[in-house]
Amino acid sequence: MILGIHDGHDAGAVLIDGDRVFAVNEERLNRIKKYRGFPVLSVRKVLEMAGAGPEDVEIIAVAGIFRKQKRLFELEENLRALFGPEFKRKVLFVEHHLAHSASAYYTSGWRDALAVSIDAAGDGLSSSIYVARDGEMVRIAQSTYIDSLGDFYASVTELLGFKPMRHEGKVMSLAAYGRPVYDLSSIIELNGLSFDNHLGVIGVEATRKLAELFDYPLRHARDIALQMKLGKLEGKLQRKAIEIAASAQAHLERLIEELGLGLNGQGLPVAYAGGVAQNVKANAVLRHILGDDNLWVFPAMDDGGLAFGAAVFVKAQFERLDGKWRPFKLEHVYLGPSYGREGVEGFLKREGVEFEEVDDVPGLVADALAEGRLVGFFQGAMEFGPRALGNRSILADPRNEGIKERLNVALKRDVFQPFAPSLLWEKAEGYLEDLNGMPNEFMTMSYTASEEFREAAPAVVHVDGTTRPQAVRKEVNPAYYDVIKAFERETGLGAVLNTSFNMHGEPIVCSPEDALRTFRKAKLDLLILGRFAVHQ
Repeated sequence: MILGIHDGHDAGAVLIDGDRVFAVNEERLNRIKKYRGFPVLSVRKVLEMAGAGPEDVEIIAVAGIFRKQKRLFELEENLRALFGPEFKRKVLFVEHHLAHSASAYYTSGWRDALAVSIDAAGDGLSSSIYVARDGEMVRIAQSTYIDSLGDFYASVTELLGFKPMRHEGKVMSLAAYGRPVYDLSSIIELNGLSFDNHLGVIGVEATRKLAELFDYPLRHARDIALQMKLGKLEGKLQRKAIEIAASAQAHLERLIEELGLGLNGQGLPVAYAGGVAQNVKANAVLRHILGDDNLWVFPAMDDGGLAFGAAVFVKAQFERLDGKWRPFKLEHVYLGPSYGREGVEGFLKREGVEFEEVDDVPGLVADALAEGRLVGFFQGAMEFGPRALGNRSILADPRNEGIKERLNVALKRDVFQPFAPSLLWEKAEGYLEDLNGMPNEFMTMSYTASEEFREAAPAVVHVDGTTRPQAVRKEVNPAYYDVIKAFERETGLGAVLNTSFNMHGEPIVCSPEDALRTFRKAKLDLLILGRFAVHQ
């Protein structure tokens, strides 16, 4: 039994017991977004889910090597409290980028691949590329924390008044509203398979340098960002911000394209993780070069997936020693806590909530969506990773573009950010214009929406005509598939709008308590908790 732990930002824990995997991030349990610290609740939860105790853990795989003394002592104190004074004999540390790359390679289903990690920084590096063969990973390229593509994009995020290391997705969304007008090749370039930062600085120093280069009023950046969040995109400074975002996104895509061409020459498929892999537009550029079926983006690609990477890396090494390693394909990420029928019913009764048990949940949800209602959909095991994929989701009718405004108000979202669809697997070919292989099941990829889909589902197509779908297979998530199928029978459209079940700035709901609280706060119309329905 191997326990993976990450104690930095996006802390979490993963437990691997043979073929069984349990995973959760601390933010879902303590309700502190992107929590940084030791994941004590996560460790306890994965052990509970496995029906195991601390004494059953044979190896503790800890992601990340370098820690300041105070943080290292805190880690050891927490491990001692959970596992006793002999905990050190169980601990193996796994380097940051090795954990990222391993999370992708060892879940790709490929025997031979390139494993790629790109982020802001970790253990002194910002990118690593490995040749992976028969379970062994050999590093062939890397970039230091100074030569960081992730930090470049984070600095642009901060320059534009958003939170770096958290709101890069907002910059990507904003970029679609403008055209790139700045050539940023003098800031950062690709050098072979590594990056080269010509600014020579990172973090807030890089942000200040960018402000000078763009002549952008950094002291007013948050005010400008607030105006854009409210949908005011036409002012002079707002237009400049959008042009900077578009230029940064275009430059990121160009560098990823160059890297993709270099990787493609190796003749191997690519398994990809790290914070930069959250950028679905850049991922699409990589997909077009490598081919749809030759790129695998690990669904928990950010630091929230490091515990998983550390655990699967250690597992693979011991399997290699025993001659037992075999490729493994991750089919789903429903690896978190689940809540049984009796527990949910008991909770609703204790809360004094009026509810009903429903025989035909898909039919009820499809009817509600077709009537323009907002549905909180909570069922099964929680998703691991940053995306809600039908078990902790808010659903709406994608045919109605006006539903976006209602959702933005209800969830306090930024107006310029797009919504994404969940669609029936068999409909993907007709809905995604540039699909040339298996459709993406984890919302880690952007596609060009077909004309049919743009017209039928305008609420889930971004201003630039792209969409970030989850293709749903019945064998993977039958309850969610049946909801979308029922909606198709009623409306002719085999897709629903799916956004994460949380208020803006809060973690995705984990428990029935979280779901009910958010349902009330957002004033949604219908809450589904397994087979129980609550109306509002």
